[in-house]
Amino acid sequence: MPNYLTPEGAKKLQAELNQLLNVDRAKVVAEVAEAAAQGDRSENAEYIYGKKKLREIDRRIRFITKRLDAAVVVKQDTTHGEVRFGARVEVEDENGKTSRYLIVGPDEASPSDGRISFQSPLGRALMKRKVGDVVSVVRPAGEIEIEIKAITYE
Repeated sequence: MPNYLTPEGAKKLQAELNQLLNVDRAKVVAEVAEAAAQGDRSENAEYIYGKKKLREIDRRIRFITKRLDAAVVVKQDTTHGEVRFGARVEVEDENGKTSRYLIVGPDEASPSDGRISFQSPLGRALMKRKVGDVVSVVRPAGEIEIEIKAITYE
């Protein structure tokens, strides 16, 4: 299954990968080598911790590499007036509360920052809708109706 990313999200993942490969991993390898030079490795906490940290970095590098290999960077098309991937959507719920969301892929989602996945219940409800449409969203606290007030693309 393709991994949809905004151009910004692809840059962030690439930057994290570069940081892990060129800075973090090299630093931990040096720390492990220094700890290994101290002698008995079986009781050397610094060596054991360093090896564990190195495994975690390598695991994250593999994960990001796979995600980037499967990535489809979606360019924003600003010519249509409906909610699509990469849209910034302003909605108002039935209680009059206004919220803004950016529709992104699962790797970029951060609901607390207003970045929701197009695969989330709210994201699915908003996709292909237009300004003025009212949609129902099922959430843990119950169903709520929201109206789309504005759609913009950056």
